Amino acid sequence: METERPVTRVLVVDDEESQRTALASMIALWGYAVETAGDGLEALEKLSSFGAHVMVTDLMMPRMDGQELLRRLKAQGGGPPAIVQTAFGNLETSISVIHDLGAFWFLEKPVQSQALRLLLERAAQQGKLAEHAERLERQLSNRGVLGEMVGASSKMREVFALIQQVAPSRAAVLISGESGTGKELAARAIHLLSTRRAGPFVAINCAAMPDTLMESELFGHEKGAFTGAVERRAGCFELAQNGTVLLDEIGDMPVGTQAKLLRVLEDGRVRRLGGKSEIQLDVRVIAATNAPLDNAIREGKFREDLFYRLNVFPIPLPPLRDRKDDMPVLAGALLEDLNRKHGTKVTEISAEVNDRLRSYNWPGNVRELRNVLERAVIVAGEGTIQSMHLPPGFGGAPMPAPTLGSDSGELRIPVGFTIEQAERALIELTLEHTKHNKTRAAEILGISQKTLFNKLKEYGAQGAGAA
Repeated sequence: METERPVTRVLVVDDEESQRTALASMIALWGYAVETAGDGLEALEKLSSFGAHVMVTDLMMPRMDGQELLRRLKAQGGGPPAIVQTAFGNLETSISVIHDLGAFWFLEKPVQSQALRLLLERAAQQGKLAEHAERLERQLSNRGVLGEMVGASSKMREVFALIQQVAPSRAAVLISGESGTGKELAARAIHLLSTRRAGPFVAINCAAMPDTLMESELFGHEKGAFTGAVERRAGCFELAQNGTVLLDEIGDMPVGTQAKLLRVLEDGRVRRLGGKSEIQLDVRVIAATNAPLDNAIREGKFREDLFYRLNVFPIPLPPLRDRKDDMPVLAGALLEDLNRKHGTKVTEISAEVNDRLRSYNWPGNVRELRNVLERAVIVAGEGTIQSMHLPPGFGGAPMPAPTLGSDSGELRIPVGFTIEQAERALIELTLEHTKHNKTRAAEILGISQKTLFNKLKEYGAQGAGAA
């Protein structure tokens, strides 16, 4: 069953009743909800209750003409996109109205139906997107919510302010923060508040992508460009045309690919692997990193010129341990989402559990908080989350450590350990067994060296020994 699409609302403003009625009837036949007004004053009254997505207005009207109507709306913070109708003699005035008063476009009388219909479609899209952005702004003011980001603390208010400042611009943004702090959510919020919100949002994780496939994923490839390229494929930049691309964990991008990325960013064009022609791009670039790039630059692992190209507008995200005042509103938002996901009816968190949540250091940040609450919601099912619903050993005495058999070399994992904890124990034990030879350890574990390095970075481990 298809979801019913919301009706677009149009306000027609004209002092001549016959023209006003005919225009309103034609627009209604195209599937729009239409209201009419005889002049600017009546239009202001109708706009306060009708909530039009688009306004079609004449210029010459008694009491309040079209120019004064637009001037009033601009002074009030802006109204819906306005399509101005004008007689031939008012053409220069109409152009001035567009530049000075922000009208969407103008049409000469008599209005051509096809031209009007096309302009209505474009203006309606802009009007609905503006309405969506305004709704996000209200959420932020009333509840400390911006898109899917939640927080009322001073640190998060600073983040929200930075997002609001940079979103309307075309500037590149570099979001930094520990794993689990919400870097992708911040990038999506920037996209939703930008003029590109109707375009695609494409995210690629540079740490999860094998080096051999990185350039193909970013820039695309032609059929036969390399072994296995059985068909033409568009890359992330092409897919994000007129939208936003997020380059997550940019610090893990190979240096060779960094050079090609820099050229794409500077030229605004991309060439598929194996391609002969370049494709013009109109893409907003946001990069994210879980660690400052200073060390990588000093070690020659990250290009300094690329860093400056991406770091036009930096946004640092605070770890959860530095904004524990957000815990109540954050936990509340997560409970709502998890109840919807699992069909549960958990209503609150006990005072004891709240204390344990606030006293914990949260090395995995909001992602770890979500995981802890998800388990608790599933176990509790309904009512109040109590301490018994939390993972074994959470925030208190640690779980028994995994033990190594004295002779067999086997790893014994006690009941209650998570998969992540068992994986970490296995990796650390294998490194100990290979005397920290990472190449050999990766072979034994059946994973790539890059995956092993990323795991060690995640654990905060300091690798030793020759690779």
